[in-house]
Amino acid sequence: MPLDEAVEREQLHCRNIVCNGYRRTDGLWDIESRLIDTKSYDFPNKDRGGMIRTGEALHDLTLRITLNDDMVIQQAQSSSDEIPYNYCKQSGKNINTLAGVQIGPGWMREVRQRIGGTKGCTHLTEMLNIIATVAFQTISYARIKDNDPDARPRNLNTCMTYASDSPVVKRDWNRFYTGDD
Repeated sequence: MPLDEAVEREQLHCRNIVCNGYRRTDGLWDIESRLIDTKSYDFPNKDRGGMIRTGEALHDLTLRITLNDDMVIQQAQSSSDEIPYNYCKQSGKNINTLAGVQIGPGWMREVRQRIGGTKGCTHLTEMLNIIATVAFQTISYARIKDNDPDARPRNLNTCMTYASDSPVVKRDWNRFYTGDD
């Protein structure tokens, strides 16, 4: 169902995030994300020649993490191709401190401890939350043929649809259904 019709308005900011998951030939997984921010107006900027023009990227950031089958980061890299301040180029220098971290419970807390706040870039940190979801979708579903059909679904109780008392769980994994009949 679509949203209600919006009141007349003017777009001021656009953020596009694209995230892709890849199976590598060496058995590892790459998850890449790119974030591009643009404005619908010119505005002054001392580090970019005096002005950032309408539609010109304020941010153009790319992040790649390489994972093993257990979702443990083997390598993390970032590129800051367009940034509002020259100093922002420094913000990705700590990204590979994520090597060895496993995506799972407590993941974002660990990310914030290693590269959050003044240790990194807010936008790169935000991208890692999306990357975690794409990593799960990429690795889990690419390997679904290896899963035991009688095993407990990995996503059980992770959202409303996969709640153990939902009609989807009743239909698809009745053995794990806990709702009323």
